[in-house]
Amino acid sequence: MFRTSKIRIACLIFLISMHTIAHCVSLAGSGYKVKTIVLDAGHGGHDTGCNGPSHSYEKDVTLKVVLALGKMIEEKYPDIKVIYTRKTDVFITLQDRALTANKNNADLFISVHCNANANKSAYGAETFIMGLHVSQANLDVAKRENSVIKLEDDYENTYEGFDPDSPEAMIALSLAQNANIEQSSFLASKVQEYFTNKLGRFNRGVKQAGFWVLYRTTCPSVLIETGFLTNKTEEKYLISAEGQHELADAIFHAFDDYKTTVEKGSKLTTPAITYQNEEKKPAVTETTPVTEKPATTTENIPPPANVNENKGVIYKIQIAATENPLPKSHKAYKILDNLGYEKTKNSYKYLYGPFTSYESVSKAAKKVKASGYPDAFIVVYKDGKRLSITDAKEFLK
Repeated sequence: MFRTSKIRIACLIFLISMHTIAHCVSLAGSGYKVKTIVLDAGHGGHDTGCNGPSHSYEKDVTLKVVLALGKMIEEKYPDIKVIYTRKTDVFITLQDRALTANKNNADLFISVHCNANANKSAYGAETFIMGLHVSQANLDVAKRENSVIKLEDDYENTYEGFDPDSPEAMIALSLAQNANIEQSSFLASKVQEYFTNKLGRFNRGVKQAGFWVLYRTTCPSVLIETGFLTNKTEEKYLISAEGQHELADAIFHAFDDYKTTVEKGSKLTTPAITYQNEEKKPAVTETTPVTEKPATTTENIPPPANVNENKGVIYKIQIAATENPLPKSHKAYKILDNLGYEKTKNSYKYLYGPFTSYESVSKAAKKVKASGYPDAFIVVYKDGKRLSITDAKEFLK
């Protein structure tokens, strides 16, 4: 029995590793095409997922978004095989969701969910991936979570010899997740980009966490949290036909960009990762979109802020990010006399400052939030360059 288990584990490692290596080689080679995509509507059946204050269920929202997304893909790309883990209100086990992707040699796995929080004011969209940076911690979490497998009948056959207590089996999963991090993070960043810039959703970032269904899939995979069903305002949007269509459309455009990029063999740009245990306060890469009509003349638009001339470390407070520039008459300029903006590829980021110390910017941030910008946050610059989350941490103390 011991020898048989070892052989099964060895076979599992070999099969997952070969599948992953072959997939990565095919991505790197010429002529690669996305042929099969698995769409996963979270929860279902007696597993309702989270609930909203209007007695809405996550399982219903996710199914409608996934069905709309699948229809868009099928209509534009009839040559792509779209597989659904469920198309009706039925319960599907986690292993069946992941194995659906693996058994069909899927090129991509997209799982759609709604978020929940005891804090009813929590809002925004975020997309999760598996990745290298916290792989050891994630594997430890997976071992604990996967122990429930042993409660199922005939789990050895169901999970193809996978033993949740086996270090060798966890190494196999690690190989699979690590090989796909670049593709997964690129797609995740595209999803967040379209949610933020196209729909004006609050961007909670691309994150890494220990979702079993992402461990087990051996192709690029993302898990999308479309919004907080526990937030009354977001619930209204998530359960509306218009909101569900918009979400599906944004995910479709993200997939479209991903498909075009990987099939051309173009270099994939990966986003900054927001770690799950860093969510005590908004990350400095998040933006609060503001819907505004475009300013009609350049004379009506203030000049951009110039940070390149500042040497050393300075602080600013970002109050908003808009698709179009705000006119001089906007209330923000009346409330904050030292307001400027930075123009990026997809948005105008409005910043108040500068401040030379963390103490002074902290006090100012409280006043800014009390003035009608509760989601404002502090950003850090060094020698004119805006720092990433990781690099800014040492100055945010």
